[in-house]
Amino acid sequence: MSTLAPDSTPDSAPDSTPVVENNTPARDRYFDLLRAVALFRVVLYHLTGWAWLPLLFPSMGVMFALAGNLMARSLKRPPGQVIRGRIRRLLPPIWLLGAVGVTGMVAQGWGPDAEGHPGWWWFHLTYWILPISDPPYAEGLPGVQGFIGADWAVDFAGPLWYVRAYLWFVLLSPLLLRALRARPAVTVLAPIALAAAFERGYLDFLPSERFASGLTDFSTFGACWILGMAHQDGLLKRLPRYIVPSVAPAIALVGLWYALNHDFGDGNDLDSMPFAQSVWSFGTVLLLLHISPSWSEWPARLRRWDGLITLLNSRAVTIYLWHNTCVLAAATQWDRLWDVDVMWRHFPWLLESPWPVLALTWVLITGCVVAFGWAEDLAARRRPKLWPSGVY
Repeated sequence: MSTLAPDSTPDSAPDSTPVVENNTPARDRYFDLLRAVALFRVVLYHLTGWAWLPLLFPSMGVMFALAGNLMARSLKRPPGQVIRGRIRRLLPPIWLLGAVGVTGMVAQGWGPDAEGHPGWWWFHLTYWILPISDPPYAEGLPGVQGFIGADWAVDFAGPLWYVRAYLWFVLLSPLLLRALRARPAVTVLAPIALAAAFERGYLDFLPSERFASGLTDFSTFGACWILGMAHQDGLLKRLPRYIVPSVAPAIALVGLWYALNHDFGDGNDLDSMPFAQSVWSFGTVLLLLHISPSWSEWPARLRRWDGLITLLNSRAVTIYLWHNTCVLAAATQWDRLWDVDVMWRHFPWLLESPWPVLALTWVLITGCVVAFGWAEDLAARRRPKLWPSGVY
């Protein structure tokens, strides 16, 4: 049984690598809920590969929009100080991930000769220290028998595209905010225009694959990041209240129409259609930001989930970075039950079901939260906690 979905946009991944603020004001409860739902959807998608999930909830667009919102709020302080703070909060969890992953890859034979250019191998390793480009990883590694499947490093590195995209968005944010205030419509729509240019093949001449992939990520999710900044800056509130509910669904439907007319389905969903993804995510995120209720306290139906939502937000980076590995490990363990005669003879429907694997995945994610989540506290200069389900 293969329960793993293909990596999303060059999927995209952070679910903000979802970096959140230290204390959560009442007005941010709605954003915390969106981030928690986005993380759950990302895990479910990477387990099942169901093509309709990114349509149901565009997690990556939502997380980039929430990160852009937080970045615009922070830019009330000097830009250099804000950028250093954001990078500081991102890097320690990445370093911990790299320490575990690179050690495991080297232990299985990955090394300087892996790419045929030893010098470049050492240079590319620096992207695990500062991921301004995709950190390297080994392909074709054998599995760890009984624990995790073959080629595990590919799934391990899957979320790292998001880290690179997030870092570049952070670095560009002061410029983007200035452009947004000077030319709001042009700035918001520029990434979608860039996505259209990619789709039409106008930028096929780009010489560097690394540069092209970064530019593609900006074209796909840049509009969502800028929308988050516009929301924080109050630009969306200046629009007549009827504009967004009237326009946003129509924009999203254009993205859906484009996808359906380009062989949308399992194996070819929004994450492999950057233009459709950019338009669908833009319309959906625009509507979600427009709704933005200001909850002084959780609604009654959500009150019971307060601790879980707080935990997911407090450990968003850890969950995002480790979830792919947890999905692969859970699927590997569950597949072993096919060797049990009673199971495959009488319960094949259970072995083929994704739900037990999902439950096991979240058990493993919980273990990662306990084992590695403290790095987020250290990065934020907080006292480390094993289980931060309460208010700091």
